[in-house]
Amino acid sequence: MFSESIYINTNFKNKFDSSDLNAVSPPAPQKKTTPHESCHRFSKVLLTSFTVYFLLLTTLFSVALITLFKKYSQLLDEKAIKKEMNYTELECTKQHSLLKDKVWSCCPKDWKPFSSHCYFPTIDSASYSESEEKCSSMGAHLMVIHSQEEQDFITKFLNPKAAYYIGLSDPGHRQWRWVDQTPYNENSTFWHTSEPSSDHEQCVIVSPRDSGWGWNDSPCSDKQKSVCQMKKIYL
Repeated sequence: MFSESIYINTNFKNKFDSSDLNAVSPPAPQKKTTPHESCHRFSKVLLTSFTVYFLLLTTLFSVALITLFKKYSQLLDEKAIKKEMNYTELECTKQHSLLKDKVWSCCPKDWKPFSSHCYFPTIDSASYSESEEKCSSMGAHLMVIHSQEEQDFITKFLNPKAAYYIGLSDPGHRQWRWVDQTPYNENSTFWHTSEPSSDHEQCVIVSPRDSGWGWNDSPCSDKQKSVCQMKKIYL
């Protein structure tokens, strides 16, 4: 009797202990953010912000550098033009222009002014490429003709016993091109009758005939005079 009672109490105690442990078992503690983790997160945000700021600063600096380089290039070009013009005097006329700060239109001395350009007939004879190089050395190019009035103006100053290269040539397949890249307009050409006459004559001269001054094709290696053209200088 005594031993049985002890057995029952022992089982009851074991049962109580087991269920009681499950009932009062505390929940798992939540993980708290440590100061070290907060500092690490702040460092990442700071690094990202600094990277974005650095990229923005680099972009702005690049844009400023490109703009400065363009302005410097333009300044060099202007200085080069002025240097080319230092060899001669300018002849200027007062104008009424929409350009508020530009009062005078000028051409180098001995150049002929017409509309917005200046023209210079050369004295020496040379090939087409040599003639273009000579014009280029003066800040000009071979003459480009777009109207009868323009041609009539310049031919008044030309030798009627000579021919003059103009800035029109054929790189191939009779595709005529102006030296300043302006479009070739077939409705505004002044070819002599039966000209152009040969696929092997790829440069153009203006020359006199009984009918007056007009164009004909010529071998580019022929020695001819030429007419240089440049834009007027506005002061």
